[in-house]
Amino acid sequence: MARTVIVGAGVIGLLTAYELRRRGVEVILVDKGQPGAACSSGNTGWVVPSFSGPLPAPGLVRTSLKWMLSRTSPLYIKPRLDPDLVRWLWGFWRHCNPRDHQSGLDAVAGFGRRTMPLFDALQADGVSFEMHADGVLFAFLDERIQHQVFNELRELQHYGYGVPESLDAKAVHELEPQLSGPVVGGVFVPGERHLHPESLMDALVQRLGGMGVSVRPGTEVTGAELRGGRATGILTSAGRIEGDTFVIAAGAWSAVVSKQFGFTFPLQAGKGYSLTLPNPPIKLRRPIYLEEARVACSPFARSLRLAGTMELSGMDATLDARRIAPMEKAASTYFMGWDNGTARTAWMGMRPVTPDGLPVIGRVPGLGNVFLAAGHAMMGITLAPVTGVAIADLVTGQASDLDLAPFDPARFAR
Repeated sequence: MARTVIVGAGVIGLLTAYELRRRGVEVILVDKGQPGAACSSGNTGWVVPSFSGPLPAPGLVRTSLKWMLSRTSPLYIKPRLDPDLVRWLWGFWRHCNPRDHQSGLDAVAGFGRRTMPLFDALQADGVSFEMHADGVLFAFLDERIQHQVFNELRELQHYGYGVPESLDAKAVHELEPQLSGPVVGGVFVPGERHLHPESLMDALVQRLGGMGVSVRPGTEVTGAELRGGRATGILTSAGRIEGDTFVIAAGAWSAVVSKQFGFTFPLQAGKGYSLTLPNPPIKLRRPIYLEEARVACSPFARSLRLAGTMELSGMDATLDARRIAPMEKAASTYFMGWDNGTARTAWMGMRPVTPDGLPVIGRVPGLGNVFLAAGHAMMGITLAPVTGVAIADLVTGQASDLDLAPFDPARFAR
């Protein structure tokens, strides 16, 4: 039986392991930490094709320059002398144009069309986790921004997604009574979903164990054995592991792992923060995006979670409380009855972000049996099932109707 070794047990690695094992491949899954931890837990769990647009966007150069040195802004870049960061920023800003943004949207929106059916199939196969299909509501303090976002979301109809509904002040408050007076309107996108990410991670780990996947936590990759344009094994803190194929799905650490295989590509850790309230002061009917504040809110069965911000500070796992305060301020502005004194748990996770805003999915240049699945930024949950299918198709040599050309790692080959 062919053996695939997957490096990284976040949502991408777990669902890739699931797809491969379903096809009869022996799978060993290693992670330097705990499976399903890091960035795959603590997020809002949004399954949202409406967010398919890549991070580099027209007009963002000026906005990011204004934000980048403020710790309370939606985007903060920690000042430091780092040539990799400088190159990454230059590449990011170069992609902040209409042509690249449109082509990136085409690629991601098309790739994600199978997301909802794949999540349904996962539950039908007995993987039990908390998921809701209540749509997503965008809330606005500025009508001009509302009209702009509505027009952008309306374009997603071309990819087969739901038709958004523009709501005036009266309608948006009827749909979500907890919204405050300053909210002047909203856009409701039906068909979008959200899930409790920790419940998904736990269910996947349990299911993989039952399927015979060898999950090895606390196992850090320290090197790779290469011979004749192929990898034959990896060296880890727990010893050598042989394999027939290898998949790098290590999230923000993917570029570090990839270097062990001789391939470098630009990746930055986009640090995000969340607040989880087990006994929230308000009850929301559905996920809400506080547009001007760039804060996402997810109501779960037993908690409420706020998340947002993008911080480029390198591989730094420090939780900066100053990044939390703007989320609480936003909640106080957009919601009635919000209490900042409510018990809550703060969290930080590092999202893998490429300079063109697109994931890296495909065969590593120069190596016939090594594959990359990384760089999904804030779309990790949304794109994880279809990424798992895509990598499984490549590993097993099966024909696929998925267009991976925009995500090819070779676009970063030097």
